[in-house]
Amino acid sequence: MNIEEIKRMAASSGADAWEITCRDRKDWEFYFIRHKLDQNRVVDVEHIDMKVYKKNRDQTLVGTASAEIAPTASAEEVKQQIADLLYRASLVQNPVFELRSPGENESAAALLASEGSARTNTEENAQEGCSIAGAARDFIEVMKELPETEETYVNSYEIFTKENTVRFINSKGIDVTQKYPASFLEVVLNARDREHEIELYRSYDSGTCDREGLKEDLIRSFRTGIDRLHTQPTPAFESLPVVFATPDAVSIYKYFLDNLSAGQLYMKSSQWKIGEAIAKDMEGDRLTIRSLRYLPNSSCNLKYDSEGALVRDCVLMRDAVPENFWGSRMYSEYLGLKNSFLVTNYSVSGGTGTPEQLRTGRYLEAAEFSDFQVDTLSGDIFGEIRLAYLHDDDKVIPVSGGSVSGNMKDLMKHMSMSREQRQYNNARIPAVTRFENVTIAGDARR
Repeated sequence: MNIEEIKRMAASSGADAWEITCRDRKDWEFYFIRHKLDQNRVVDVEHIDMKVYKKNRDQTLVGTASAEIAPTASAEEVKQQIADLLYRASLVQNPVFELRSPGENESAAALLASEGSARTNTEENAQEGCSIAGAARDFIEVMKELPETEETYVNSYEIFTKENTVRFINSKGIDVTQKYPASFLEVVLNARDREHEIELYRSYDSGTCDREGLKEDLIRSFRTGIDRLHTQPTPAFESLPVVFATPDAVSIYKYFLDNLSAGQLYMKSSQWKIGEAIAKDMEGDRLTIRSLRYLPNSSCNLKYDSEGALVRDCVLMRDAVPENFWGSRMYSEYLGLKNSFLVTNYSVSGGTGTPEQLRTGRYLEAAEFSDFQVDTLSGDIFGEIRLAYLHDDDKVIPVSGGSVSGNMKDLMKHMSMSREQRQYNNARIPAVTRFENVTIAGDARR
């Protein structure tokens, strides 16, 4: 069943609107035990997703339903599946809205150009020529270059390099295709001494392979493993500064990004407003968040979002004051937002200090959690400590156990960020983040 036939069936089905997304994914996969290849395979799969919209009789409400259509499905099977989707859509009732049209993307493109943020095709088209074989080779070479010892070594790893081709079509006339690379690496590292041995799990999403950054992080993980073998129980503190300088910090900044989304605003989960500071009496650094169409080596470098909207560079928040909101077509139209889209990449800046300046006095640096969460709705943060470093001027003690907790609505008033940034796939954030008044629940073993 080809896409043109599915389009014709959707158009004649009685649906008020529809969307079709076709994803063609080519993968190279490698599975290593230590550095010996256990198995590898090449994957070439196609996924076809359909979403239909059905309005009620007076055209004031609309329902949606979606499903995957098998590429091998017969015409009769597809017709029946669409009919089932229409029935399911009729059971849902949301305020009516219209899908995006090609003219709106043309308007957004003009805005992008007028803002001076339109890029040459060089950067965006370069990724289309990326080789999945070349990316796989880079990952393998980095893993073989790691400085292993009897105490720290690679247990196993899996490499997935992908070439994605995505075509999006809707009933309004949008028909766009884009190609982009994506990679995923899973690594299990071992660290041991005479009495104990532990495993550390690491995973990395990226466009292709950031050789230097990956190697640096894995070597740092070896040191983390050794330190975890020689920790003391974490003491309790009612209030202590905590420094974040690992991928867990992405969850902190995702809290701000999520609260700038149209969905959160429409559901009243976010109270933020354009032109108003997100908190009163802010004494720390004031962050600026930008949506980026392109971020080097991100796996999310898309010209169009999943609803066919043109992605563009855009300031979402400047100095802790919202300037633009982002989100899906449905919620954006409910709120009257123009030229909105789903954020793919983003950057956070606004720090005034260096990493060294943020690492002063008595503080705890969180190195590894069993789990770290930032609740978008409440702002609560929580993480169980696997490894942290308790600093008291020149004295440094590795600790484990216990947890950190607090609330973003209070913590962000006194947060400090480094000027230097670090990229984690589609997020470029301050390399070091410091909160001043975090509660530390000590390890019960103390």
